[in-house]
Amino acid sequence: MALVYNDAVRKSDAVICLQGDGYERVGQTVKLYQEGLVKYIVISGGVKNSPAAVLTLKMAEKIRQKGVAKSRIIIEENSQNTRDQGVEVMKLAKKNNWQKIILVASHFHQPRAYLTFLKTMQGAKLKIQIFNAPARELSWFDKTLWGPSRLKLLMEELKKIAEYKKKGHVANFEEAIAYQAWKEKQK
Repeated sequence: MALVYNDAVRKSDAVICLQGDGYERVGQTVKLYQEGLVKYIVISGGVKNSPAAVLTLKMAEKIRQKGVAKSRIIIEENSQNTRDQGVEVMKLAKKNNWQKIILVASHFHQPRAYLTFLKTMQGAKLKIQIFNAPARELSWFDKTLWGPSRLKLLMEELKKIAEYKKKGHVANFEEAIAYQAWKEKQK
C-alpha cells in the first residue's frame, strides 16, 4: 500500500477517473488536469443505460463545469467492474499510443485498482507507466454514498484483492514491486 499511496506522479497522457465513489474523485481528477499534468480525462465505468452510466455522465458534466473542455473528456462506458475498467483503459492506451496514465480512485480502492490495472496492462502486452493519485481528502469514518464508511470499504477491498487474485485478475505483490522499480527508472 505504501507504493500506491506515495507514488511520484509525473506528466502523463491521461488521467483515469474510476467511477464508483459518487463525485468524490472528480476534485483530484480536475486538479491534475488544471496543473497541466495530463491532456485528457477518462471517466471509466458505467455500463450504457444503467444507473452507473447516469452517474458517469453527471461526473463528466461536473468536470466540464470546472472548466475542462468537452473535447478533453473521454467517457468509457463499457466496463462493469474494476477489471473491465482496466481492460477498456488499456484498449484506449493502445489506440491512442499513451505511454503514461494517472489512476484516480478513492484511497480505499486505489490498491486493488492499481494491481488490477497492472494485470490488464500485462494482458494487453503493453508497457506503460501507471501513476497513482488517490483522492485523499475523504473521511475514513463518515458514511459514503453507498452506505458504509471508507474504512469498512477498505476492509472489503482487502478481501476483494484476495478474490481477484484467485481469478488471476490482479498482479501479485512481487510483480507490483518489480514494476515500480522499472517505472522509477523511466523518464
